[in-house]
Amino acid sequence: MEVASPNTNQEKAGAFGKGWEQIKAMPKVVSNKVLAICRKSKEIAQDDPRKVIHSLKVGLAISLVSLFYYYQPLYENFGLSAMWAVMTVVVVFEYTVGATLGKGLNRTMATLVAGALGVGAHYLASLSGDTGEPILIGFFVFLQAAIASFIRFFPKVKTRYDYGMLIFILTFSLISVSGFRDDEVLEMAHKRLSTIFIGGSACVMISIFICPVWAGEEFHYSIAFKLETLGDFLEAFVREYFKTSKEGDSKDNKSFLEGYKSILNSKSSEESLANFARWEPGHGKFKFRHPWDQYLKIGALSRQCAYRMEALNEHLNSNTQGSPEIHDTIQELCSEMSLESSKALKELGSSVRTMSRKSSIDTHIANSKAAVKRLKLLLQSNLWKETDLLSLIPPVTVASLLIDIVDCTDEIADSVNVLASLTDFDSVDNTDKSPKTSQSPQSECDAEPGPKTDSPHVVILIEESSTSSDCGNSISDRPNRV
Repeated sequence: MEVASPNTNQEKAGAFGKGWEQIKAMPKVVSNKVLAICRKSKEIAQDDPRKVIHSLKVGLAISLVSLFYYYQPLYENFGLSAMWAVMTVVVVFEYTVGATLGKGLNRTMATLVAGALGVGAHYLASLSGDTGEPILIGFFVFLQAAIASFIRFFPKVKTRYDYGMLIFILTFSLISVSGFRDDEVLEMAHKRLSTIFIGGSACVMISIFICPVWAGEEFHYSIAFKLETLGDFLEAFVREYFKTSKEGDSKDNKSFLEGYKSILNSKSSEESLANFARWEPGHGKFKFRHPWDQYLKIGALSRQCAYRMEALNEHLNSNTQGSPEIHDTIQELCSEMSLESSKALKELGSSVRTMSRKSSIDTHIANSKAAVKRLKLLLQSNLWKETDLLSLIPPVTVASLLIDIVDCTDEIADSVNVLASLTDFDSVDNTDKSPKTSQSPQSECDAEPGPKTDSPHVVILIEESSTSSDCGNSISDRPNRV
């Protein structure tokens, strides 16, 4: 007779004790999980109450189309096909109106075309007799599935009609194959199309008329927010970078310095919103054929600017900051470039958001370009001959990146001007009354006439030598008035 060793008994007792402790702690763990889910739900609802409304809209749509299954007279007309209406609501109803319209129209048109072709294929196959019918049906299914799958690789089809092509393949296959065993193929196709149309119509009507969320507006305001985020970064960078070079690392403005990261990977979301916006009818200031492609161009330029800001942020966190004397030399001009570009980007974001033209944008861009020109002259001077190259590289790299950002800001302004011309932005004159240091880009090489007054005034124009031979450039320093 074998006797269990004391060690074995202790191991069993220890395992049993651990299991009992876990069972005792389970209610507390479950309650903590439930509380965490409740807190997360509350956070999501407070962050965007429209998501709660969307959930209620989906529930309302499913409840309405379910009446076709519960209500006896409607059920007698549609039968089990009424479930297709419920399935349509589940797969079609999306957060935005454009996404719902896109899916609904894709599903309806694909079902209509595939149903008609499926009935036609069944009729042609039935003419070949009992032996040839399954062969022809199999050939038609293979042919349409192969062709439709290949068409899905077309870029434009992939972007806007991919879901419709999937429904086309599914519907054609179901109707043509099911018709081989069921003689009522025409009635089946009619019921399927009718229920899908009912479900899709319910989705579209509820999505449009009950607290609509327009993809076009989402896209519009997201582009404006990104431009303002870029402006916030430049403003925070100036304070942080030159403060770091003098006083050591600082933890201020971290939220602004991290904001650009959300722009780096925004291409897919922008393309999706633009695609959904094209399906939407005209609403508010957004017409049916609104130039959403121009928004995509602005978004692409914003990402290019954000990539340069990522490089600036790396220099901000680098241990090699270069010589403090060099920082002091270029600080004023770099700060001017950054702050003027920041103001221009914020004004551009505000201009897009309110769909209005602001004349101060040209002034800020002109000032930043003037600072770029003076910085280039400074870098080309003889001040750096006796400077250590290693101490010169970090600040000059930062200056070079800021120059690229100024050029990128100018390109963004041009794209916004094109958008303003296409959509007829309202004109808002918000030019500051203080003296400006640069001319409007439309008349850079022409002398600006002074205001007419009755009292005699003498105006002496003194042109700087550094800009006298550079009138053909995109910007030039305005003559000082005395």
